[in-house]
Amino acid sequence: MGVCSALTSMRPQASNPAIPLLTATAGMGTFAAMDAFMKALSIEMGAYNAILWRSCIGLGIAAVLFFAMRSRWPVRSTLRIHVWRGLVVSLMAFLFFWGLAYVPLAEAIALSFIAPLITLYLAAVLLFEEIGRRAIIASVLGFGGAIVIVTGQLSGNLDSKMVPGIAAILLSAVLYAYNLILQRQQALVADPIEIALFQNATMLGVYAALAPWFAVVPTPTQLPWLAAAAVLSLTSVLLISWAYARAQAKTLIPVEYTAFVWAALLGWLVFDEVVTLVTVIGTGFIVLGCLLAMRESRAPGARQPEAVSS
Repeated sequence: MGVCSALTSMRPQASNPAIPLLTATAGMGTFAAMDAFMKALSIEMGAYNAILWRSCIGLGIAAVLFFAMRSRWPVRSTLRIHVWRGLVVSLMAFLFFWGLAYVPLAEAIALSFIAPLITLYLAAVLLFEEIGRRAIIASVLGFGGAIVIVTGQLSGNLDSKMVPGIAAILLSAVLYAYNLILQRQQALVADPIEIALFQNATMLGVYAALAPWFAVVPTPTQLPWLAAAAVLSLTSVLLISWAYARAQAKTLIPVEYTAFVWAALLGWLVFDEVVTLVTVIGTGFIVLGCLLAMRESRAPGARQPEAVSS
């Protein structure tokens, strides 16, 4: 079964459109928590090794779940989607963390927010989804909220060392937008555990190929942190994949902007960072965009996936 055929074989639509939105939001929060662990690990052992060993542990957990549920091995066309997205994610992650070496975190997050806007129009081209007026307004509101939040964070300093980092993060954002489309395609033909299994397997294969030159065995004290990052990463994949199987990509796009909100909340709770009024205002725009997207999914005549038995 080819990709075009797979797009018509969709999971059942959620009876309440708010459930996929809330699930995706929880997935973004879990992802943000994983980022906090990965940031600490990357500082201590390097980004490459943090991703390598996290993927190794994540693959083990996903494999246990996959075989415990006696899941069927995916067909060749589905395997191609799994591997292709795994390759995209591998390169996307490397570019983002490499860029962070040259670009302050606030600027990097701001640049990455171009991804959902790109995804909105990629969804029209690749998933044949109609772009409604509300969906466009929702994404603009979300992007505007992100801009409001990061304007208070941007230093405005730009030197020659930041140029390659900015270029890498922008390219990573483009790949992330494409990744969201592939994530939707995966969710239509595979369950979340299968997606997590093959994503970790592909990433581990890519990074393991470089192990003879860059790999460093983690210390016993680093293993619990790696395990926590792997569990959080797997949980995020499961939640977001479940949501994307039950709502259109354009509906869930504004949820991507909550990543900055989660980061601000974790910064306040973990690092004692102050949440400013600017952050609150920006968050309001983001939440408004999410609510508008939910109304889009409820609008009469909105294009919905065809329900089939799972």
